[in-house]
Amino acid sequence: MTYLVLDSIRNQTQDALKEQFAFDVLMGFSAPSKYLPSKYFYDAKGSKLFEQITGLEEYYPTRCEFEILSKVGSELAEFIQDKPFEIVELGAGDGCKTKVLLSKLLESTDAFSYIPIDISESAMADLIVSLKQSHPTLTTHGIVGDYFASIRHLENTSDNRKLVLLLGSNIGNFDFPSAKRFLHSIWKCLNHNDLLLIGFDLKKDIDVLTRAYNDKKGVTRAFNLNVLTRINNELDGEFDLNRFSHHGMYNPRHGAMESYLVSLEQQEVHIGALEKTFEFNPYEAIHLELSHKYLLSDMQKMANETGFNVLKNWQDSQGYFADGLWQVNKDFPESAY
Repeated sequence: MTYLVLDSIRNQTQDALKEQFAFDVLMGFSAPSKYLPSKYFYDAKGSKLFEQITGLEEYYPTRCEFEILSKVGSELAEFIQDKPFEIVELGAGDGCKTKVLLSKLLESTDAFSYIPIDISESAMADLIVSLKQSHPTLTTHGIVGDYFASIRHLENTSDNRKLVLLLGSNIGNFDFPSAKRFLHSIWKCLNHNDLLLIGFDLKKDIDVLTRAYNDKKGVTRAFNLNVLTRINNELDGEFDLNRFSHHGMYNPRHGAMESYLVSLEQQEVHIGALEKTFEFNPYEAIHLELSHKYLLSDMQKMANETGFNVLKNWQDSQGYFADGLWQVNKDFPESAY
């Protein structure tokens, strides 16, 4: 079990990452409606807080997808006829849900290797160590890099059929036009009849959604406020977290949960690395995240418009979440996109 760090990541120095963070904060706080990119949730502390969120009573997505993946392994293996094949996971993280799927697949076949992809070298190193213990016979070759550079790297090294995993509800963080561009980019990196297993959080009772993003223990609040702590620590910010509140709400027009931090009073906050002070009005919001929810018909439409054929949809027992198995159709004309 090994992993490769792509040059595109190795060459990113801490100074360059900090410079990009500073630029994004400057752009976000200078906009007419303030915002911060959601990717900055996930420093070391933010990642640990999100792990806590996934175990909360109110937060159903992880629990629902665990249920699906624990049942579909043998059925999924029937769709993979070519041997050997490769399971390529985009954004593998700690791999906790994937291990359930890998175990089920291994009950039907061992003619596959697992290639987790993640932007974080520390997360990849931890995952490799964990897999050595939980799945010692599984051939694993991790890649540290962004999604598309990593898949393009695989194109040059292997002709094996691929099953790409995009689990969780990560696709929901894109608006629909951006989601289509993202999925079609994956399509371009794959071969005819390759497979994509993709997770979607489904539309449901709004109270269920609202509770999932406003938990009683306040872990989601701490997760969102940690973005301000990160600005304080990395960019010499002077945010007082007690002067901001977390607010999660469902927007039925967009079909999405929206997360905000709201200024509780008139205040000015200096950020040393930017040599700039930003003004926040009472109850002014900082937009942090969109999490779109889908109908099964939306999933079908998305597949049709990005070059995939839907082979199967699996849902949990409550109908809260779905994993779709899509097949690459290279007869899909580029002009149609």
